[in-house]
Amino acid sequence: MLLWINGPFGGGKTATAYELQRRLTDSVVCDPEHVGFGLHRMLPPGLRTDFQDLAAWRQGVHEVLDLAAREHPGPVLVPMTLTDPRYFAETVGRLREDGHDVRHFCLLAERETVVRRLRRRGFGFGLKHEKWALDRLDDSLTRLREAAFATHIATDGRSVSEVADTIAQQAGLPIAPDTDGPVRARWRLYRASVRHLRAD
Repeated sequence: MLLWINGPFGGGKTATAYELQRRLTDSVVCDPEHVGFGLHRMLPPGLRTDFQDLAAWRQGVHEVLDLAAREHPGPVLVPMTLTDPRYFAETVGRLREDGHDVRHFCLLAERETVVRRLRRRGFGFGLKHEKWALDRLDDSLTRLREAAFATHIATDGRSVSEVADTIAQQAGLPIAPDTDGPVRARWRLYRASVRHLRAD
């Protein structure tokens, strides 16, 4: 089974994916951002726009996830924002056409909640380094609320652990209980935020 975890930038996708990996036996996180940032590194800085617009990204993501879903014995967890229906069809749609059991979940929250999460992700710098996410937030929230991007999961006032529980339950996957206390849960959230730091 492949679980695609969609949502706006700052919506908790990566934290949820790694929480699921921690508690689902044999699961693995396959992050399509790594394909995109690899393509960016091949391009001059002035040509680095949204890597999802590159056909090479969509083809590469499909090829890698197709391989992972065929050969890996456990759930494949994919945290990635997708708001363009055409790109959704070229990735999620093609994987389903190939016969894979792809479950799509879209994490949604009120705008104020997402901005608060982005500010927390800024490590004391506020929203200074989150311009990309903020510039796309309103459009992302509007698009992702459409029926084409269901199943929707509201995350306002819910912990990462609770969201992971909901996804596992709806996917019919047995998930280990969360035994973390508040300090360890905060540490895991911090580690998930660090994953978004890029040197380039």
